[in-house]
Amino acid sequence: MVVVVLRLPVNFFFHSHFPSPSSTILLGHLEHLPPALIEVQFVSSYSTSPVCDSLSMVTTAVMAPKEPASAGNSLADPTLLRKIDELYACGVGEYVDLPQLVVVGDQSSGKSSVLEGLTKVNFPRDSGLCTRFMTQIIFRRELRLSDRAISASIIPSAEIDPNEQQRMRSWRASGLQSLRPNEFMRTMSEVHEHMGLSIAEDDGRPTFSKSVLQLVIEGPNENHLTVIDVPGIFKNTTSGRTTKNDIELVRNMTLQCIANPLSIILAVVPANVDIATQEIIELARDIDPEELRTMKIITKPDLVDKGAEDKIVKLINEGNAKGQMGWLLVRNLSQKEMDDGNVNRDDAEMMFHETLPWYHVASENYGIEALKTRLQELHTMTVRREFPKVRNQITQRLNEAKEVLSALGDKRDKPEQQRRVLLQVVSAFQEITQLAISTNYGAHRIFDENQFVRLATLISTRNALFSDDIDSYGNTHAFGSKEGDSPHAPKTTSSRKYRESLDIGEILTEGELVEGSQQFTVFPWIKETYENARGFEIGTFNHNIVSTLMKKQTSKWPALSWGYISDIISYVHVFVQTVLQEVCKNRQICGRILSMLRENLIQSYTQAISMVDFLLAIEREGTPLTMNHYLNDSLEKCRQKRLQDEVSSKSLSGCQHGEVIRISDLAAQHHMSNVDHTVQDIHDILESYYRVSRKRFVDNICMQAVDHYLLTGPGAPMKLLSSTWVNDLTVEKLEQIAGEEAGTKSKRRQLQMRIEKLEAGRKVVLL
Repeated sequence: MVVVVLRLPVNFFFHSHFPSPSSTILLGHLEHLPPALIEVQFVSSYSTSPVCDSLSMVTTAVMAPKEPASAGNSLADPTLLRKIDELYACGVGEYVDLPQLVVVGDQSSGKSSVLEGLTKVNFPRDSGLCTRFMTQIIFRRELRLSDRAISASIIPSAEIDPNEQQRMRSWRASGLQSLRPNEFMRTMSEVHEHMGLSIAEDDGRPTFSKSVLQLVIEGPNENHLTVIDVPGIFKNTTSGRTTKNDIELVRNMTLQCIANPLSIILAVVPANVDIATQEIIELARDIDPEELRTMKIITKPDLVDKGAEDKIVKLINEGNAKGQMGWLLVRNLSQKEMDDGNVNRDDAEMMFHETLPWYHVASENYGIEALKTRLQELHTMTVRREFPKVRNQITQRLNEAKEVLSALGDKRDKPEQQRRVLLQVVSAFQEITQLAISTNYGAHRIFDENQFVRLATLISTRNALFSDDIDSYGNTHAFGSKEGDSPHAPKTTSSRKYRESLDIGEILTEGELVEGSQQFTVFPWIKETYENARGFEIGTFNHNIVSTLMKKQTSKWPALSWGYISDIISYVHVFVQTVLQEVCKNRQICGRILSMLRENLIQSYTQAISMVDFLLAIEREGTPLTMNHYLNDSLEKCRQKRLQDEVSSKSLSGCQHGEVIRISDLAAQHHMSNVDHTVQDIHDILESYYRVSRKRFVDNICMQAVDHYLLTGPGAPMKLLSSTWVNDLTVEKLEQIAGEEAGTKSKRRQLQMRIEKLEAGRKVVLL
């Protein structure tokens, strides 16, 4: 049996109600002996003093055997925690907020020592190897293992090249029972090499990386916990090592981690500085003003100036009384103690707690073991609460990524892929075109969403307007009007009915106002023209006068026709653009197709305009000609109507035979000069032929210029985008139209990688 003798000063019991530091140190070491071998003997004249009772209680507590922690009694949920770790390993954390414990602080705050206390791994300090990237430390309880096992891997940043990501993911360090300083230094050097970080000054490599080192620590005595260490923030650069950009990079990394609403912020600050002014405290307060998810860890209490200790104790006690996560005090080994190499970190921390005034800090707010317990509880609660949201977010982000990737269309690296994409566009385009021309508007939603895609209806309506305009405004002089007729109010119309800002404006007419026909001027105008062109005809007139009159009478046809064809071309061009944008979701390909077709489209439009000009020239400048019997019918009706108008005033009513007229009155009406008689004949012939020509002209414009050249003919604009056109494209043209740009290729790779990671994450949460 080992006898432990506590020799206390006689007057100690009169000055203190607590064990002295020396007795506490002895009792602290008793934990390392089997309880059955311990006996405490007090050498003092006051064997029944309160202190003896106190020491007896402490000794009993030490001698009582501790019950081993049971995995079943643990607050942790191993399955959920492992799922979160697997989500991190899949890279899901780049796209979805995941529950995490984030250790942040200045470079000299003591973060590394806190991590050493948590992991029991000696982090190298002088080399700075552990402060160049984030480190995710995962603790797992594995009862199948007899001893601790450590493995390391790299989670590459999503911003780097996919090939580099694959190379980083291939690196593994496993089967490690511990990471002694030299062994850890070697492992960190490998990590630096795989991340492409600088090893020597001015070697041209970056100092920091956004990739993550993942350490997995497994064993039968580990508690389930995951902690992420972020490089310490700093304000001053080091020549040849760090730059202002590095300062900003590390600061942004810190902000990004703590901005995650599911992060528990572990803000590490040293006790020997003004805690209130620490930058990390300010950053955490900006992100989490109510401090609902911020735990502040104070380190280096052994370096606090004399007299300032009570302020630290008060800060911790009062801070933890507010219902927030509050403060926690951790005492790490000093540099001298680390250099000695024979000081147990946890023992030293426990002994320091028993010194004045630090024993006033409650045990649940002191020490690395208390920190572990708090972190495990916080992490488990957060994971349990947020896991359903994480699962939903993964599904949502996955669907969003798939939609964006779908909008990019099929992959287009090779000519056959590019040709296939264009053929799919052509097929869909022609399908909608056929539906539009056949007015089968119920077969596709686009006809409900955009009225300007109802092409047949638009053109049919415009045809009717064109016919009405030619009828109402086409003739310069109103036929049959003469002095004494009732006057009509003057009217005007615009030759253009539809105006849209298009990229083909240079071939379209601007349009103009067209006035109505002149009243009461047709006979004086014909008479003047006849008298200025008469020859030696007897009882007849020169047939060329009809051509002259016809050209002047149709002087407004060009403006009305050009306005009409410009409107139809605008309808067709808008249709082509709208339908192409509908069937080709890739705006770049759509724009390139339009650009490639533009010259052919303009040629097709120009042919339609040329046909209008041709028909205008035929009707207005060619020989008046028709085989239509309607001319004679119309001419006879004109003469009969004039005769009827002239004798209607002489008619007698009330006769049993109806309305009658005397023969003498009928004969009297024909007393007029040869010139007037000829003028009337010319008027009737001109009016009859004008009607035939007008109907023929309107039909020809609608059928030939519009239907043939713009709708159904082999060279119609909608037929330019065909499978023949696609198949005739050279490899160079295919690449020019459907080839992916570097930015698109990069975006596609990133989206595919994102989908791959999110798919893997979805499998994790659904298992």
